[in-house]
Amino acid sequence: MFSGQFHRTFLCSFFLILVLSACQTVVEQPLISGESAPVSDNFTRALGPRVFEFPLDDGPHPDFLTEWWYYTGNLVDSSGRHFGYQLTFFRRALLPFNQVYERSSSWAANQVYLAHFALTDVQNEDFHFYERFERGSAGLAGAYGEPVFEVWLHDWSVSQVDEGIYHLQSRQGEDWLDLELSDIQGRVLQGQAGYSPKGPDVGNASYYISQPRLETNGSLMYAGEQFAVSGWSWMDHEFSTSALAGEQVGWDWFALHLSDGSELMVYTLRRQDGSLDPYSSGTYITPDGVEFSLNSGDFEIEVDDTWRSPHSDGVYPASWTLNVPAVDLELIIKPHVANQELTLSFIYWEGAVHVNGTRDGSDLAGHGYVELTGYAHSMQNQF
Repeated sequence: MFSGQFHRTFLCSFFLILVLSACQTVVEQPLISGESAPVSDNFTRALGPRVFEFPLDDGPHPDFLTEWWYYTGNLVDSSGRHFGYQLTFFRRALLPFNQVYERSSSWAANQVYLAHFALTDVQNEDFHFYERFERGSAGLAGAYGEPVFEVWLHDWSVSQVDEGIYHLQSRQGEDWLDLELSDIQGRVLQGQAGYSPKGPDVGNASYYISQPRLETNGSLMYAGEQFAVSGWSWMDHEFSTSALAGEQVGWDWFALHLSDGSELMVYTLRRQDGSLDPYSSGTYITPDGVEFSLNSGDFEIEVDDTWRSPHSDGVYPASWTLNVPAVDLELIIKPHVANQELTLSFIYWEGAVHVNGTRDGSDLAGHGYVELTGYAHSMQNQF
């Protein structure tokens, strides 16, 4: 995923927050308008590999312009009924860190937060999604890295409760999550030891950390019906001061849990002419935890089918063949539900997928999540 697309969203969100007082906001239609704000040179940029310190670096980095914590997962109940979920927190700085001034009001904010919560009911081919904005002050929204990690916006939150164990919760009307996530594999530093270039310009990069295999147990409610569930989740944390480069208009991101115990993350950056940018990248993790970094030439993705949104009229890929020749991996990836498009402040498709394929001639299955941007509108024009 790419840490530059929320510049305009957060700028306009701030003006909305100014009139919100302490009220929470649930948005189900686009709110933003106007032109992108220029990126200040005073924000820190990702210029190369850095030394990470955890759990401090699990928390916020306010000297960078944008940051997110992305949780997605596939869950089933005892009968095999399948659900997908997404809970995402975004942070946006309003001023460069070296220009922040102390103010007496507890409501004064130098950061704003945006969060998305979505649930997919595979059995009924149904999809619910929600959005909230809030200032990062007065305890309404924020994040910490020490003494333990926590990120929250009102009662949507993820908090570390023990070493490698996290409590995730979110509630909106008759939809909610209450999950325990246990990191059984550890953090993966994507790209070059966590440094993930996104384009040729200096500083057009992010720092990118994943927790790809989070054993998940708990409960959820969907449309007022409660289920005890278990499964696997994936967490991505990125921070940067960057934007889409040149002809880039969007990206496709895949995060997959495979039945042999391996994981695969790849993302492709797309250009206006439909070609893939050479800064596309990924990571393959073997069943015994060995990590292989993937460059754009190390994997191939072919679109086998498409889906047209009845809401945005965007045409999205809806089936893929993904090959990683170096590890003899071939996968067929398809959405559990076609319509997992979020029509919020920005429009994108993010949903649960199922996987079938082979590795070294042996059959594989699996589940995961895919994010698709730039199909309903160019992310270059928007941000």
